This record gives sequence, C-alpha cells and structure tokens, in this order.
Amino acid sequence: MLKKVLIANRGEIALRVLRACKELDIKTVAVYSAADRDLMHVHLADEAVCIGPANSTQSYLNIPAVISAAEITGSDAIHPGYGFLAENANFVEQVENSGFHFIGPDHNTIETMGNKVSALKYMREAKVPCLPSSGGALTSDNQKNLKIAEQIGYPVIIKAAGGGGGRGMRVVHNAAELINSIGMTKSEAEAAFGNGDVYMEKFLQNPRHIEIQVLGDGRGHAIHLGERDCSMQRKHQKVLEEASAPGITKEQRQRIGDICVNACKRMKYRGAGTFEFLYEEDEFYFIEMNTRIQVEHPVTEMITGVDLVKQQILIAGGAPLTIKQEDIKISGHAIECRINAEDPKTFIPCPGKVEVFHAPGGAGIRVESHLYQSYFIPPYYDSMIGKIIAYADTRELAIKKMQIALDEIVIQGIKTNVPLQQEILADKNFQKGGTSIHYLEKNLM
Repeated sequence: MLKKVLIANRGEIALRVLRACKELDIKTVAVYSAADRDLMHVHLADEAVCIGPANSTQSYLNIPAVISAAEITGSDAIHPGYGFLAENANFVEQVENSGFHFIGPDHNTIETMGNKVSALKYMREAKVPCLPSSGGALTSDNQKNLKIAEQIGYPVIIKAAGGGGGRGMRVVHNAAELINSIGMTKSEAEAAFGNGDVYMEKFLQNPRHIEIQVLGDGRGHAIHLGERDCSMQRKHQKVLEEASAPGITKEQRQRIGDICVNACKRMKYRGAGTFEFLYEEDEFYFIEMNTRIQVEHPVTEMITGVDLVKQQILIAGGAPLTIKQEDIKISGHAIECRINAEDPKTFIPCPGKVEVFHAPGGAGIRVESHLYQSYFIPPYYDSMIGKIIAYADTRELAIKKMQIALDEIVIQGIKTNVPLQQEILADKNFQKGGTSIHYLEKNLM
C-alpha cells in the first residue's frame, strides 16, 4: 500500500484524487503554482509545495520541480491526474528512475499509445477495428500520398502522430487539397507537439464518439466497465458525456469490450485507460487510447459502482485487480455536464472572482468542483471549473435531474457555459439520443 501520494495537478481532478487518497488513509502532497495557492486541495492536503510561477511550463510542466517536491516530502508515488504531464512518457520514465511509483501505465506503454501511428499499428496487430489509413507516417513523396488517399477514398483526414485535444487535424475532400493540407498539418504538428509526423485515415461523415473504459493491473488481468458517449463536442473538445451510450446493445458492448480487454492483456496494461472509437453504421473504429483517468470518468463510476481513482492508486501500490468482468453490473444512466468559466456564446474564457457559488444537490446529483465563494479563477489554465453528474434509473430521468441541477446552480461574478448546457439538455434530438460529433456545432451554436 502506498503511504504518501504527490498530486501533480490542480483544480477539480486534484481534489478528486485527494479525496480518494483520504479514503485509503494515504497522506497527500499538493504541488501548486504561485497563482494557485488558494486552491481547495492545497488547503486540504497534508503538505503543500509551491513549484513555480503561474506559467504552467515553469510549474505544472516543470519535471525537475515536481520530482524534487516528491523527494523533499518523502512521497512514494505521483498521481498525474489528466492533462499536464499525465501522458508524458519522459516524465513517467524520470519518475520511475527516481524510485517513485507512477500512478498509471509504465513509460513504454504511454510512449506507444501516445504516438497515433504506433498506437494504430499495435491495435491492428491486437485485432482492434481501425479505420482504413496510411498505416504509418506519411513521407514527402507526393505521388505516393495521392495514391494512398485514392485507395482510402475521399474525404480523408490528416492527423498529427503526436497530437491530442483535437489539435493537429485537417479534413481533405479532394486530391487538389491534399498536398498543401499535409504540409500545413506537418508544420502545425511540429510547432504544437515537437513532432512533425502525420498520418492519413478515412474521414467518417457522421460518426458518434464512443469510448470504452478499462482497468488493468499490469499482470495480464484486465476488465472493461462499459462505454460512454462523448459525441457532444465543440472543436473536438467534449462538452457533455453520458453512460451508457444510447442505442448500444449489450451484445455490441460485450463484443467491443472484450476486444479492448484482450488488447490490454496483450500489453499488460496497468491502471485506468480508455479506448476511443468513432462509431458509424453499427461499426467501431479505433482512433486513440488515453493512458490516464478521463475527465468524464464519474459517469462510468455512477453506473458501475467502481471507484476508478481508488483502483488506480491500489494498482500502482502493487495490489492485484480483484474485480472480475462478471462483477461489473451496469445499472441506470449517468450524464455529465462540464462547467467552464467562459462566455456561453463566444466561448471566450472568463477568469475572475466568484462572488457567489451555490452547488446543486438532491438524489442522484454529484458535483466535482474546486470552486468556493470568493475564490479567484486565474487566467492561466483551462477554463473548466467543475462538472455536474446526474444519475437515475433511466436516461429520461437523468436528463430531467440534470436540468433541475442546472437550474439550481448559482455562479455569480463570472460567465459560465451553463446556458449552453441547458440548451443541449432541452434539444429534442439530444433527448432522442444518438447525435453525431458534428451535431452541436451544426445545430446549437
């Protein structure tokens, strides 16, 4: 069992990890930037260390500072949360070489899955369904690239091999656009990710975004915990998620879940992970694997009763995964709305002082947020300030509970995207279920 965990993150996920550690009687260390000294988890942790100025490159992304904080506090493990260093293979390798437990997969797994080209190659070998693609990084041979696109069939999408978060992507509808699009995406990828490799795959017209949650103990034992629908997106960024996915049958869930579990067993995957798929015409197509806890993990926790963060911590401490696949019973429906400090129409971030904060409540409502009255939201980081999760026996009732929660929440002093979430929940097509990843941008914005 781990004795002291350093939480290498901020905001609501840092608070979520801290609470899980407290339940396990594990001491906690908060690291924070100079702009974040008033974060809730900083005050609640057993110890807190300032690791740099507001700029994340000098604090949360500063690997030597994070590891030094672990050393001086006598921590024996580091939990990365999501974002920042969570999927940085170099960071994980340095953590491991410094004698600490990393709460997540080993650096080799993260490196393989962090590169889209190597991840797709691995998944094809593991018999995970993938889109028709270039099968590797594109070269500078224009004629070869044109031939690949012709074989795949337009439209195609050019993607950065080291990309993520919806960046480094460009859709190409015909041969006349292809060569220029490849060059532009390569330049953007190099600037954004330090890796100019790009690859090509078939672009689906109206897919949904369906993902499978997995847990593995690094010893060859793995399970899946069903699927989530994350199709409500803006510029490839998720806005609302739900579990289970509307219209996905038990048979489909078992088939794709078993495929993901087999891939996890093959790589001896350790910790929590997510297989992300595009889903169209009853077919799943792998796009990437996230080797960390996801923002939307609470909806899976609500329908399965499994605490994913506690499982991460236990596995990292050397405990075997004691949950068997037959133990996973999916019950009810859960919806998560991301609450962002931003203008609901222009999406411009809105940092500032929270003059009044009142969280919603009631049966089936869960709030994950680091907000409190008089807290000042700094302008330096992601605009997400919390999540509301609604759980009920049916999807219809979960929607109704979420609508009530969105009516109840009070956040004064800043603008938030609550009005957009209310618009989504009231939309008749969303209420029917099964909308595509393009629906939000085409119909509600």
